[in-house]
Amino acid sequence: MSISRVFFSDLKSGKCSSVVEARLLRFWEARNVKRGGELMWVDMLLMDVNVSLILPELQACRLFFFDVLSDPVSPIPAEGFRFRNQTELVGLANTNTQLPDIIGEIVAVKSTVSDPPEDKNRVMVTVKLENDVSVTLSLFDAQAVLFHQKLGGMRDDPKVIVATSINPKMVGGRLFLNATSGTHVYYDKETHAGESLFYRLVARDTGLPSAAPLLKSYAKVETVTIAELNHFITTDSPQQQEIDFLCTARVSRVESDKGWCYVACSKCSKKLQRTVTSFECARCNNPHAVGSLRYRVEMVVTDDTAEGTFVCFDGVMTKLHNLRASEAVQLLAEEGVNPEDSVMPPFVAGMERKTYTFQVRVTPYNFTVNHQTFTVSRIINEVERAPAPEFVDDEGDDNDDDDAPDGPNNRVESGSGKGNCETSKRAGKEPVGNVRKRARIA
Repeated sequence: MSISRVFFSDLKSGKCSSVVEARLLRFWEARNVKRGGELMWVDMLLMDVNVSLILPELQACRLFFFDVLSDPVSPIPAEGFRFRNQTELVGLANTNTQLPDIIGEIVAVKSTVSDPPEDKNRVMVTVKLENDVSVTLSLFDAQAVLFHQKLGGMRDDPKVIVATSINPKMVGGRLFLNATSGTHVYYDKETHAGESLFYRLVARDTGLPSAAPLLKSYAKVETVTIAELNHFITTDSPQQQEIDFLCTARVSRVESDKGWCYVACSKCSKKLQRTVTSFECARCNNPHAVGSLRYRVEMVVTDDTAEGTFVCFDGVMTKLHNLRASEAVQLLAEEGVNPEDSVMPPFVAGMERKTYTFQVRVTPYNFTVNHQTFTVSRIINEVERAPAPEFVDDEGDDNDDDDAPDGPNNRVESGSGKGNCETSKRAGKEPVGNVRKRARIA
């Protein structure tokens, strides 16, 4: 008698002999530590062709009931995440009833992992979920070390994170997410869901369509001097694609007279024009635009060969200092002064006389007569560090010159690429930091 092939939805309680083709999405082992780690049972998450999910618990002696299929009869989706938004995570917090999955943009990473790793390791990842709600994901011990090492070994800081089997907790009225033994972390395009969000973020940060050629510009990053960078612009033929270069230089002067921030349109990120009663966005044709404060810092940098002018936008500065422009202006506490007219924060002015490795992007604009500056797409690391850091902090890609303000100052920035870098993925270079930056300094 042949055994019928059914779906999970067809299964009934009681004994039966049916075959279900399913994909094993993940599993959790229960072992007896008193018996040398003997396997007792396995909890599984299975998904069938109808995207139905079940969570069976199987004793170790019954695992032989599974056959591995290299060519299933029905096409089963490769992924099956249970993503939850902030409201749903709050509802699940402290209930211990479900271990949901999350997907979002990596904003900052703080790590206590040292080299070599020691005891009590922890990594805290700030993740921006949908609707711009940020939560903190914590990983501990071996998972923290693995996360830290993988992040440190990546060529570019990731934008997207997918984390599975998260345990949500409410502490002091705030939502925190803790990794569990079943948590797996995926970056950028390692999953279909992550890839979709990755391209949306790329389109947002650059103002360009989410097309594959955009990513190819990251393929080769050469190290050059400022003199070589200037020579490339003045002697080479105009480039059709954006090209990235690395340049290690010392900040000789931060141009305080050019300001340090601007009010950007929350929709298109371009500079707003202040009227008597509101802000106006020329690009969006909106006389009552909603604004957000963003960094724009112009600095003169030098090396042993030449001098140049670099511009850092919101993402780069936020990642470097772990502080948003809106938070920085609150610390200044200047009453009756427009934010963009306020004095430069000390941590921005303090960049003078420090050496950094800048990643700058050369675009066709740099080959025009109007070119005056290079836009920094990322600050890789600070060469001159203060002594012993308290902790290592990791974060990622910082460039997005979609924030370049329109107007007289804008023609200078658009020169080299995305200039402002999303929040941090490596914190620590300064009291605020980049994903591979190293630690806050007391």
